[in-house]
Amino acid sequence: MTKAEILRLAEEEDVEFIRLQFTDMFGVLKNVAVPASQLERAVNNECSFDGYGMDGIWNRSEGDLFLHPDLDTFRILPWRPQQGKVARMLCDVRREDGSSLPVSTRAMLKCVLQKADEMGYEVYVHPECEFFLFHTDENGVPTTVSHERAGFLDVSPLDLGENARREMVLALESMGFEIESSFHESAPAQHEIDFKPAGALEIADKIVTFKNAVRSTAKRFGLHATFMPKPTAGSAGSGMHISFTLRRDGKNIFFDSQDKDGISSEARWFMGGVMAHVKGMCALTNPLVNSYKRLTSGFEAPRDIIWTTRNQNTLIRVHTQRGTDVGIELRFPDPSSNPYLALTACIAAGLDGIEKRTDPGAAAAYNFSERTEAEKTAAGVERLPATLPEAVACLEQDAFLKTVLGGEFVQTYVDCKKAEWNEYMSQVSEWEIEKYLYRV
Repeated sequence: MTKAEILRLAEEEDVEFIRLQFTDMFGVLKNVAVPASQLERAVNNECSFDGYGMDGIWNRSEGDLFLHPDLDTFRILPWRPQQGKVARMLCDVRREDGSSLPVSTRAMLKCVLQKADEMGYEVYVHPECEFFLFHTDENGVPTTVSHERAGFLDVSPLDLGENARREMVLALESMGFEIESSFHESAPAQHEIDFKPAGALEIADKIVTFKNAVRSTAKRFGLHATFMPKPTAGSAGSGMHISFTLRRDGKNIFFDSQDKDGISSEARWFMGGVMAHVKGMCALTNPLVNSYKRLTSGFEAPRDIIWTTRNQNTLIRVHTQRGTDVGIELRFPDPSSNPYLALTACIAAGLDGIEKRTDPGAAAAYNFSERTEAEKTAAGVERLPATLPEAVACLEQDAFLKTVLGGEFVQTYVDCKKAEWNEYMSQVSEWEIEKYLYRV
């Protein structure tokens, strides 16, 4: 879209406010709202905010930061009033001179996609975003309470979130999403909505939009939507499985009809790169203390650094049943991650594997998950980090990821995550009270 088209569309659609949205380094959505009278300033990159107020996110010496909207992301928000409408544009955050910030994760993703382009690749991504719908209390405060007991693919009346999910799909479609499917997931109150694969930057933008749309729509039903990886004990957590495909001249280079598994050398090397850096990547793709309660709890969440062409509890699953549409599915990321950051790390690691021809080893046997921990250790199988500080330590030790993300970003990110862990360790949980108070 051009600036003139946006100005005309805003007038035709009676748009009164425009949200200039961006994410912080953790993927939390922020915005500066301007009235329609300021739209021309906005599309000319003249709107700014005080970077000093973004503690722990931006360098405090940056001063005013400027919002550069991506004009193609102009969308009217369907859950806002339809008289005096509200629209949004996703923005890059830059300095006054137009230069990019070292902690801008959208800019990082653009940079790694430029690297892919220089290697002759187009990166296509297909995410699967899971979330929970819980009740709020009488004050509107989110809880972890749900009255439903529905399971995988159940329908109404068991599925109490069916109507809310339907409205989410309609809202997303009105914003340009092509929805492939929506359904109830395996845990009570857990849901999934899948949309069509696209280029990596478009998908990262869509994941940010998806989360906002799901939360906003849920609120209209008196519900709270959460992308927390493990909100309840004893049931499945929420993952964000991400499938990758590399194309050259429109052809999927991960497919090889001559290979016994139907996958190319590039596909194997891409997996090899991910497996080589996955321990450090976990601090980015699984960024919360709570993330590791999903990864260590079973329920089909991966722990072992292995790959397979079968549908089992593995780090990477290769979709070979799709014929020429082969995709490499990473099953470890969760939806609490910053999508720009998660995709940057995954793509960069995969491209590094292709450049270095990193061998991922043989595919795991079908019954691998049934082996004992001792057998896995004897076979040389490594495991994902078990806690956030373990993942953070792996990120600090991964020189390649530090080069991709930049030393300043990694240091800021690591400091924030260490503080998060220290805060968690200072708390006394209900489990500890129940376990120890009367016994010792």
